[in-house]
Amino acid sequence: MTSKTKPTDPYAKAGVNIAKGNELVKSIKESVNATHDKRVLGGIGGFAGLFQLGTNYKNPILVGCTDGVGTKVALSQTQNKIHLIGQDLVAMCVNDMITCGAVPLFFLDYFAASKLEPKSTAKIVKGIAKACKKSNCALLGGETAEMPGHYLKNNFDLAGFSVGVVEKNRLIDGKSIKPGNIMLGIESSGPHSNGYSLIRSIIKKHKAPNSIMQSLLKPTHLYPAPILELIKKINVKGMAHITGGGLTENIPRILKSGLVAEVNLSSWKLPGVFKWLQEKGKISQEDMLRIFNCGIGMVCIIDQADLAKAQKVLSNHKLRTFEIGSIIKGNLKEQIQYS
Repeated sequence: MTSKTKPTDPYAKAGVNIAKGNELVKSIKESVNATHDKRVLGGIGGFAGLFQLGTNYKNPILVGCTDGVGTKVALSQTQNKIHLIGQDLVAMCVNDMITCGAVPLFFLDYFAASKLEPKSTAKIVKGIAKACKKSNCALLGGETAEMPGHYLKNNFDLAGFSVGVVEKNRLIDGKSIKPGNIMLGIESSGPHSNGYSLIRSIIKKHKAPNSIMQSLLKPTHLYPAPILELIKKINVKGMAHITGGGLTENIPRILKSGLVAEVNLSSWKLPGVFKWLQEKGKISQEDMLRIFNCGIGMVCIIDQADLAKAQKVLSNHKLRTFEIGSIIKGNLKEQIQYS
C-alpha cells in the first residue's frame, strides 16, 4: 500500500536542510571555478581538493596558515555587510603566509551556522573567491555546516585555511636582520580583523559616525601581490603582519635575541578611525599599540639603500608606506621601544 502523503524529512525537522546546502553549492560553483587553473585537478563537489605542485621547485617548503575573522562577523551582521568579510578571511591567512616569502597556492573555508541561508552564504563565499583570485590562490574547497541548537538565532562563524610554497633558499625568516636595517610600514585599511570585541563594546556606548563605521567594516588589505613583487626586486630581511597584539607584540616575533625595534611614532599619522576609538574608549597609547595595528598593516625590514625602490614598488600597488624606525642592538625583554 502506498501513501499519498509526502514523506517528511527527519533531518529537516531537526533543523538541517540538505536541499539548501545543494542550492548553495550550485550558486557558488562559477565563482569558485574562476579561481582554478591547470594545477587544480577535478572541481567543486569532490570529497577532497586536489592540487598539483608541479616540478618548478627544487627544494619546496610548504607553508600552512589558518585564521578567522573574529567578532568582526558580528559587526558585519548588524550593518548588513557580511559580503565584505570573505576578503577578511582570505587576507588574515595569506598575509601571514607572505611574511615567509611564500606564494599562496590554495585556500579552503569552513562556514558553520544555526541556519543555512544560501543567498547570504553565497555572498560570503563569492567574496572569498574574489579575494583568492586577487591573491592568485585557488579556492580549492570548503565545508558548510548547519548546526541548530549550537549556534543560536542567526549566528554563524567561519574559518580559513591556506597553503603556500617557497623555495628553501628563498625562505624569509628574519635571521639576516641586523642593526641599521630599517622598518618600512605598509598602510592598513583600518583595524583589519583584530580588536573587534573592544570595538563593538565602544560602539554600544558611542554611536559611530558613518565615516568611522565604513572604516571599521572595510576589508583587510591583501598584501601577497605587492609583497611578492617587492621580494623579487629587493632583499627583504623579515616581515611582520600586524594582527592581534599590534605593533608591540608582532614586530619582535621576527627579531633575534639582542635586537630591538625602535619605532618612531611621529613617522606616520594615526588614522581617524583609531583616534576615534582611542578617544571614545579612553584607551592609553600603550594599549592602542598592543591591541590595534594603528594604521600599519605590514612591516618589512630592509636595508636603507633599498628604501626608495621598495616605496616605488608598493606605491605602484596604491599602498602608502612609512619609514617607521630602525633595528638597533639591545637587550629589552619586549624587543621594541617607541620614540
